[in-house]
Amino acid sequence: MFKRLKDVHNISDFRSLAKQRLPGPIFHYIDGAADDELTYRRNTSAFDEVDLVPNVLAGVEDIDLSTTVMGQKIDMPLFLSPTALQRLFHHDGEMAVGRAAEKYNTIFGVSSLGTVSVEEIGEKINTPKMFQLYYHKDKGLTRSMIDRSKEANFDILALTVDTIVGGNRERDLHTGFTSPPRLTLKSLLSFATHPAWAFNYFTHDAFELSQLKDHVKEGSNISISIADYFNKMVDQSMDWKAAEEVNKYWGKDFVLKGIMSVEDAKRAVDIGASGIMVSNHGGRQLDGSRSPFDQLAEIVDAVGDKIDVICDGGITRGTHILKALSVGAKACSGGRLYLYALAAAGQGGVEKALALLHAELVRDMKLMGCKSIKDLHRGNLRFR
Repeated sequence: MFKRLKDVHNISDFRSLAKQRLPGPIFHYIDGAADDELTYRRNTSAFDEVDLVPNVLAGVEDIDLSTTVMGQKIDMPLFLSPTALQRLFHHDGEMAVGRAAEKYNTIFGVSSLGTVSVEEIGEKINTPKMFQLYYHKDKGLTRSMIDRSKEANFDILALTVDTIVGGNRERDLHTGFTSPPRLTLKSLLSFATHPAWAFNYFTHDAFELSQLKDHVKEGSNISISIADYFNKMVDQSMDWKAAEEVNKYWGKDFVLKGIMSVEDAKRAVDIGASGIMVSNHGGRQLDGSRSPFDQLAEIVDAVGDKIDVICDGGITRGTHILKALSVGAKACSGGRLYLYALAAAGQGGVEKALALLHAELVRDMKLMGCKSIKDLHRGNLRFR
């Protein structure tokens, strides 16, 4: 069993270390997905259905991994998707993740269910920033989050469109996971067997959902499951007109997170979105749906010349990123790949996860005979 950061060499190793360090309900919240978790597993296994075809003798001493996505120039074609509840996984939460993103000059996503305020992040983190919006029934809350993100100089707004109801996350039902953790005999036993996590959780600033706490008590002061939060708080009447209105109200680069069909990709173009994140929410919503990588080619073919297409989810290796870029994605993004690292070792863990993936990208680009990500194309691939 891994016990030290120096023993970690890939995302799978980070997962093992996170499992060791987190109480069971919290680890399984990160690691779990919906129903039978078929889509969750497919998100990664889909990359195995495509082989890379390298070229040689290309003079690859210098590699350029930079790209521009949604108006932001970043130094590697991978960014950190917005994820909820980060101070449950490590007491530094979003600040640790943001500082790691800053070191690698990539986009840092912050969730509506984030645990550090957008004001503090805007003041202290100097890297391109994306705020992820859940469209609440309380329109005052929805507008407040948009306004606060504008004032904090966030660069991109991502409207999540695939959580109209909460997915059936059965691991959370088995473990009793809630935000904040509900104190029961079972949870207290789990905390007691993970004393370092418990000490940090209970001795640092009180846990809160910083963007929501002034509007709703659920999630900060009242324990609630994430599925119940979505079912109770998110507006199920959200439609394309609502998305277009959010885009106009925001007035800057705007992305729809959770697009999986060509039809919806075309409508995203029609409402003036800057980008789409081809995503199934990490397999946490509709089990049995396709993986982002499986859908990528037909979406790129339909709208890739009109809008930035991001492949989100399932990424654990540099070669996964190269395959998605070769199909035509402008960039890739992921959540679990850095949440395991955050849980394992805080900021240092996230930095090492990015360092490992960056090193894989550079090495694999050289082995592919590509100097720049612009050199990647479908001729590099063979689909089985």
